[in-house]
Amino acid sequence: MLIKIYPENPAPRHIRTVVEVLNKGEIVIFPTDTVYAMGCDLFHHKAFQKIQQIKGQEKAKNNFSIIVKDLSMLSEFTLPIDNHIFRLIKKNLPGPFTFILNANSKVPKLFQSKKRTLGVRIPDNRILMTIVEELGHPLVTTSIHDEDEVVEYTTDPELIHEKYGHLVDTVVDGGYGDNEASTVVDCTSGEPEIIRQGKGILKA
Repeated sequence: MLIKIYPENPAPRHIRTVVEVLNKGEIVIFPTDTVYAMGCDLFHHKAFQKIQQIKGQEKAKNNFSIIVKDLSMLSEFTLPIDNHIFRLIKKNLPGPFTFILNANSKVPKLFQSKKRTLGVRIPDNRILMTIVEELGHPLVTTSIHDEDEVVEYTTDPELIHEKYGHLVDTVVDGGYGDNEASTVVDCTSGEPEIIRQGKGILKA
């Protein structure tokens, strides 16, 4: 199904509908503050495996990250973070960044890389943040890529629904998405390193 949710004022009943879908272990496509993404409840392993099948790639080659509602939720799933890294994250989130951090044992092994690291996002998108808050724990997500050689990401939610509507339970129409992905910052060595420059300009 395609649900229209307005970013300025997300309707609580529509948010509840999406959360019910996630609680059942289904897959949802939603807007972020960068590109549209496909995601599921972090603790529904079968839904994650289905996302891998849809993407058609090996887990190691995929870029999966979790979306949390705030820094408190973030710290539940990572090893202790150095103060200077924590300040950097706090200064730049919510925003168009993915911070790579060391995962703790609360993160299902299915989602971790071999290095036991984890990409973490707090997007500046009210629809998505309201969904995560209502859900009560993180989403695991991956960006939706376009097969077009010129345009890397699909920005029109109706076109996304046409393409993926038969593969996922729900597509959230939150308006046109961006076509530039997040900036990825690796913080696992203790010093931040930008490994992909995207939409976000990192404030030191």
